[in-house]
Amino acid sequence: MTPGARVAAAIEILDMIEDGQAVEKALTAWARRSRFAGSKDRAAVRDYVFDTVRNWRGDAIRGGNGTGRARIIGRLREMDADIEGLFNAVGHAPEPLTDEEKERGHAPTDQADVWNMPEWMLPEFEASLGDKAEGTAQLLQSRAPITVRVNLSKCNVSQAAADLAEIGIETHANSVCATALTITSGERKLRNSPAYLEGWVELQDASSQAVVTDLPKADIVLDYCAGGGGKALALAAQGRPVIAHDINFDRMSDLPARAERAGANIKLLATDMIAAEAPFDLVLVDAPCSGSGAWRRSPEAKWALSEERLSELCNLQDQILDETVQYVSASGTLVFATCSIFRRENEDRVADFLARHTDWKCTKETRLDVSDMADGFFAVHFSRK
Repeated sequence: MTPGARVAAAIEILDMIEDGQAVEKALTAWARRSRFAGSKDRAAVRDYVFDTVRNWRGDAIRGGNGTGRARIIGRLREMDADIEGLFNAVGHAPEPLTDEEKERGHAPTDQADVWNMPEWMLPEFEASLGDKAEGTAQLLQSRAPITVRVNLSKCNVSQAAADLAEIGIETHANSVCATALTITSGERKLRNSPAYLEGWVELQDASSQAVVTDLPKADIVLDYCAGGGGKALALAAQGRPVIAHDINFDRMSDLPARAERAGANIKLLATDMIAAEAPFDLVLVDAPCSGSGAWRRSPEAKWALSEERLSELCNLQDQILDETVQYVSASGTLVFATCSIFRRENEDRVADFLARHTDWKCTKETRLDVSDMADGFFAVHFSRK
């Protein structure tokens, strides 16, 4: 594909997203229709699409309206790209810009457009982050770092870095967590690298790794909202006996294969089996949340979130905490974590939990900011008084 054809493909996909199609579904549909596109073509188109979704409002202002074509024009203007060279109708490239398109569009000035978020979210963002709000909003418009967790049960960090470097995957140490390596180039080689295939490394954000590293010692751990199992694998790599649970058991379908690759022994439990295995010395609740700390990775979630849905998530988080209290041993620890940066999902949930459970106390609270090294994360440790 020519550079212009890649832009045309991105326009097609963005129009599908504007019509209500999910980002990944729209990308997959295009890829199936475009067997001619090579891996570099697909990667370039994907980058255009995700960069534009991260900057959905601002790019529409820069491009003059909300069509896929206008938004890509806005994205290219922000990148200071050669728009005329890309919009030249050559080799499946888009038609050249009209005089009207050249004149319309301007730099965003309204706060919601500059910050690229729904208007209702602005006060929530400012109340949660204070003087860090604007900087965080800007960071969420950029690409997230690609970070791996080194499996210390198989190798050390230096060995993993050297192994990756041998096949052209460059990394550097990540200051957020000692087990984390951030990939600076060659990331598309990771899935087929010996280090990945042999379980030396796993994709995992540094903040997520830090939350696990910071957990107290325990004889047996229940990862209550395990999902794909990233934290369960990190726990097992520390030599801990781990039990993984998710209310949707199918979400853990890939975990046995991942555990085998990592050399980990993780037991999966359905909801109706937990009580028979309880109590646990450590219960980790990585609760369903807005995912606002990780919106660089899933940018459409920012636009899909509503005030009503945020309230629903807070209620669900309360329910899960109230449910899991019974599974913690008398001297055990309950850990509540989210990849959210909203106070309503974090500090407010802590206060409400302690008001409902007066025999519990908070022993540690950590907020990790969105940065160029990691996603935003929150974790709190509870124990009985």
